[in-house]
Amino acid sequence: MTASWTSPGSGQYRFSVQTYDDVARLAAELPEVTEGTEKFRGHRAWLVAGTMFAWQRPFSKADVKRFGGEPVPPDPILAIRTADLADKEAILAAGKAGFFTIPHFDNYTAYLIELDAVAPADLREALVDGWLAVAPPPLAEGFLRH
Repeated sequence: MTASWTSPGSGQYRFSVQTYDDVARLAAELPEVTEGTEKFRGHRAWLVAGTMFAWQRPFSKADVKRFGGEPVPPDPILAIRTADLADKEAILAAGKAGFFTIPHFDNYTAYLIELDAVAPADLREALVDGWLAVAPPPLAEGFLRH
């Protein structure tokens, strides 16, 4: 992940596009993470204690149709678990770049991240939060103590 100037003299940074390999690297820094595949479409997924906390989530044809005339966020898209719906709403209300949801995720404890729009620090924080949402309590407590 590198930073580049958006325009000469602008003083603003634009971070390079995050990739699933960046997600894998960041997830691997968390305790007891394994990489696997999600059971429905076979896309990459990151798990702790056998439970997915992050996974590739390209849009289905039905998802795209639900956007109607609105622009569809481009791939790569990552799904991240939350502890509960209140946590999901708080995360989305923060308005961080690249964080969003779709109707398919209504009443589901997860949200989406557009990897080419998210800041590296926000991606890392999202992965940690997703990991904490599903990690066994003793493992999560040990992580938080360090």
